[in-house]
Amino acid sequence: MQLELNQADLAFRSAVREFLKENLKPQIARKVKLGYPIDKAEQDQWTRSLNRQGWAAPNWPVEMGGTGWTMVRRQLFDNEMRGAHAPELQGFGFGMVGPAIIKYGTEAQQQHYLPKILNADISWCQGYSEPQAGSDLASVRTQAISDGDDYIVTGSKIWTSAAEHADHIFALVRSDPSAKPQLGISFLLIDMDDPGVTVKPLIAFNGKRLWNQVFFDEVRVPKANRLGEEHRGWAVAKNLLGNERLLVSRVAENRRLLGKIIDIAKRERDRDIPLDADFFTKLDALEIRLEALSATALRLLSAFDSGGVVGAEPSMLKLKGSQLVQDMDRCLFDAIGYYGIPVDSVMRNADPIGEDYEDMIASGLFHHRGYTIAGGSSEIQHNIIAKAVLGL
Repeated sequence: MQLELNQADLAFRSAVREFLKENLKPQIARKVKLGYPIDKAEQDQWTRSLNRQGWAAPNWPVEMGGTGWTMVRRQLFDNEMRGAHAPELQGFGFGMVGPAIIKYGTEAQQQHYLPKILNADISWCQGYSEPQAGSDLASVRTQAISDGDDYIVTGSKIWTSAAEHADHIFALVRSDPSAKPQLGISFLLIDMDDPGVTVKPLIAFNGKRLWNQVFFDEVRVPKANRLGEEHRGWAVAKNLLGNERLLVSRVAENRRLLGKIIDIAKRERDRDIPLDADFFTKLDALEIRLEALSATALRLLSAFDSGGVVGAEPSMLKLKGSQLVQDMDRCLFDAIGYYGIPVDSVMRNADPIGEDYEDMIASGLFHHRGYTIAGGSSEIQHNIIAKAVLGL
């Protein structure tokens, strides 16, 4: 069991820090730190910097452009990236459809898509949820009717993040309506520029475009763009995450938020703005919870790297990590007081009302409320832990 870094890991961490110092532009890091949007061009440029270093896809096999890192080293890398406020890479490509193409794709599909994902020449969104099929993905109704060498796709997807920027979507579609729900689904790779594809925004209550609805009106999709066997797309979808389920603790994001809280507290103190008497007691408690979460994650990751079997324990990481993000957000909000009330400057198209570090905090707090729902709600995680870990 590895609970502290060895010399090789420490040397690796130093190399990552040197890379960040030389390649991460301060203006980009500032945007990430303060919660401002990152332009697609900025994100693509950062992706290409990592790709030149060979670090863009830590979770891919080496022969496909991956790094060959252990799970422990991958978490260490993530900690350094998030701690330096580096932009996150396009998760739909690197963490989801890329690994699926590696496992299920034909050689032609791999040669076509993988280099483009690595070099940010292609971007993706996920077409799973539908208006009548949110968590119950086996109930998808978007139809894919066979027509020679093509499918004719009709239907819609909802809550589609990043669809306004993506040029491709991977989608679950109903290819055999007579089969049992999970057996009649195929997994298609669809070009967003194809005739019949329409994207409409879904605006959050704070005015931000966080999601979209994507409509398919008799879109012709080549069968060569199907990933895996026909009617067996459910297996592809289930395998998208693979071992990524081990990296659900959000340790790196929580460390980033904790550093932000400490920085804001110091700056507020320098401005002679008093904080609540129990603020630092709450802050200490958050740091203790983070260290406990980090140690638990490291224990499970090192067990996996040593060939051990990891079962449902990652549900604990997901549950505690997502809850901790929300509590970090609340502490940030408490630190800035009334400056959290106005609408953030991005939506007002104006300068921040208070200091720049006080801007966007309320927006982040509201957005992160979904962390205990996305990827399996807290209620689901409690059930998994009760049954699979505690044997209840």
